[in-house]
Formats: sequence, structure tokens, C-alpha cells
Amino acid sequence: MPARIDRPLSPHLQTYRMTLTMALSVVHRATGLALYAGTLLLVWWLIAAASGPAAYAQLQAFAGSWIGRLILFGYTWALVFHLLSGIRYLIWDLTYGFEAREREWLTRAALIGSIVLTILLWVLVFAMGGGR
Repeated sequence: MPARIDRPLSPHLQTYRMTLTMALSVVHRATGLALYAGTLLLVWWLIAAASGPAAYAQLQAFAGSWIGRLILFGYTWALVFHLLSGIRYLIWDLTYGFEAREREWLTRAALIGSIVLTILLWVLVFAMGGGR
């Protein structure tokens, strides 16, 4: 049996200290996957609208339930977060915002902005009578 060759090991997650930027990079990927699943809701809505009043009423009953609203709220947040995080990546692609303070600011802005915009969007919808 040949002698074992000691090779350098790749850095592992234990080597790095998890930062907000790293965590939100993972969340960006996860929200991208969630948006694929959420697109099924959009397809369901379109099919229900085309199928007639009974099918649409069934969709409305689900969307108006607490679990439906929770899913729609999560979908809204995922959409807004993915958009803002994508803008953050676009800024980085343009070679801006790589200084530590700028990077942290962009990351926090994407997270806080997504939460604030999601809540504002839902408040606006309910204020207009769309959420009943």
C-alpha cells in the first residue's frame, strides 16, 4: 500500500467566523428556491381564475385562511428580499461597496429594507381593502 500523502486541506466553515453577509448570501439562495415554489401559487391563481367562480372561491378560501396568509406573507418577503439582495449583488458586480463598512451597510439595508417594505406593502393592501 502506498504511503499516504499529506495534502493541504481546504478551509472549512469552522475556519471562518459566520458574518451577516455570509448568512444573507445563503438566505438569498434560499429565497430564490422559495420563489420557485411560490410560483406554483401564481399558477394556481391563474388556473382558478380561468376555471370559474367555484375554483376561484376555493383559492380565495385558502388564501384568506391563516396558513394561506402566512404563506403569502412569506412569499412577499422572499420576493422583496431577493430583489433587494439582487440589487446588492448588482452593486458589487459594478465593483462598488466592497469596503467593510459599505458591505455591512448594504447587507443590513437589504435585510431591514425587505422587512420594512413587506410590512408596508401588506399594510397598504389591507388599507385599500384588499385583505378584508
